[in-house]
Amino acid sequence: MDIRSLLTAFKNGEISLDEAYESVASTRFEELGYAKIDSDRKKRTGFPETVFCQGKINEHLKAIYQKIYELEGEVLGTRASESQYNFLKAFFPEIRYNPISRILKLEAKNKKRSGLAAVCSAGSADVGVAEEAAETAEFFGCCVERIYDVGVSGIHRLFSKLEVIRRADCIIAVAGMEGALAGIIGGLVARPVIAVPTSIGYGANFNGLSSLLTMLNSCASGVAVVNVDNGYGAGYLAAQITRLGDKI
Repeated sequence: MDIRSLLTAFKNGEISLDEAYESVASTRFEELGYAKIDSDRKKRTGFPETVFCQGKINEHLKAIYQKIYELEGEVLGTRASESQYNFLKAFFPEIRYNPISRILKLEAKNKKRSGLAAVCSAGSADVGVAEEAAETAEFFGCCVERIYDVGVSGIHRLFSKLEVIRRADCIIAVAGMEGALAGIIGGLVARPVIAVPTSIGYGANFNGLSSLLTMLNSCASGVAVVNVDNGYGAGYLAAQITRLGDKI
């Protein structure tokens, strides 16, 4: 609804003042010239804007972090480099960087977390993507249980952790190679499984295409698939799922 229609609806008593305000507020953003900070994203979606750090120059990244920090009191950045971290820590002494997940964050202290997501990786080579998922879910208020290196080539390792996995509200399954882990977990649990294909594998893996297609073709019900190496998307979705329990 455009502004004229919105004002007409309010004048005619079709919507309340609060409804009109919410509609107008949801269009706000902070203009930086090279970036437009979505200042009302948390109001609309429940989570504030995340910074994709890769490709951003240092001065732009600093200004973006500063603005989001002013608005939200914390900032989550993904796909960051160590050089970006070294630059920003001079301005934000409390900033934290994980070179495995490439998460670069300013996080509020004493954050309340609820729900539980189990993050499972097939191999130790998949841990970078798994950690991106785990840290994202934690940043957005979810408790996380990490269960790494439980791929199908030694499936007894997975079975030894089933009790822990089944306690979770949702499971993130991260796997490269043929990507079979997600379908196997999907056939063993009564919770949603978020499958994350990774680009780990030899030539016929096609940089994650083989694991992506395996996960998309899984015969196990309740398996949803995100993009190749998209740990962030999986962690975000897990946090959304676990939040649903707070409304019951």
